Amino acid sequence: MNYWDQYLLPNSIDEALGMLHEGKGSAKVIAGGTDLLLDILQSRHPAVDALIDITRIPEMQVVERAYDRIYVGGGTTHNDIVANPLLQQNAHCLVEASSLIGGNQVRNVATIGGNVAHALPAGDGSIALLALDAEAEIASRTSRRWIALEDLFLGPRKPAFEPSKEILVRFRFPVLKAGESTMFQRVMRPQGVAIAILNMATWTRKSVEGIIEDIRIAIGPAGPKPLRARKTEQSLRGKAVNEGTLSEAVEALLEETRLRTSPHRATRAYRKHLLSVLLGRQFGNIGPQRGR
Repeated sequence: MNYWDQYLLPNSIDEALGMLHEGKGSAKVIAGGTDLLLDILQSRHPAVDALIDITRIPEMQVVERAYDRIYVGGGTTHNDIVANPLLQQNAHCLVEASSLIGGNQVRNVATIGGNVAHALPAGDGSIALLALDAEAEIASRTSRRWIALEDLFLGPRKPAFEPSKEILVRFRFPVLKAGESTMFQRVMRPQGVAIAILNMATWTRKSVEGIIEDIRIAIGPAGPKPLRARKTEQSLRGKAVNEGTLSEAVEALLEETRLRTSPHRATRAYRKHLLSVLLGRQFGNIGPQRGR
């Protein structure tokens, strides 16, 4: 059987959107294809009339700074993210997350846009971008709009845009300033290329005295969507990092996460234990390391 009838190579966003429109719901955007092609070949996704390869669109490959923001094209591969000096300086959590996705061959072709658009609760790129307070630009035939990354997910594999009519073009987030830092941590099965058992990314701004002036924490899988742990953030703001404040933060984290047992990855109890471990690692292994 034919898994697709046409393989199209547009040179612009408008051209790609026109091809999507002509496909009338049976055309799919593809970049690395590390998820979509496997789904089609393994019968988890029906055959399509056309695959629209966006890797020749220059706009989707650009990583640049404009004023106080960093822009990352949705077609940027994970290995390109890892090697980019601008991202190494301003988005260490994204660089670290991209370095852990799949094997080296996968990272050579898999893209950050595909990782996010797949809308998995533990997508490494999604978790890192969420901690960076990123926004995503969505293009349709009539307009473009920016949407907060936190609002981009409706549920597992359900992005808040129409893949049959719209394209995720790029991301943007603030440049890193003095006193700010980011970090990404991941626990995975020994083979190292599967979806994370649990991952966590943080963005933190500290005063010269070591007080947490502001913080963003993202976790997955901790519910049906990538989670921004706002209650936990609030419990840490305005405080110095010590065993007591981290113990309070772990309690808040346990309250706002929705962990579950996965027959292929980990039990709920083990994931609860990992919450305190990962939060402690974000601050140099200070605080409780025993789960509840």
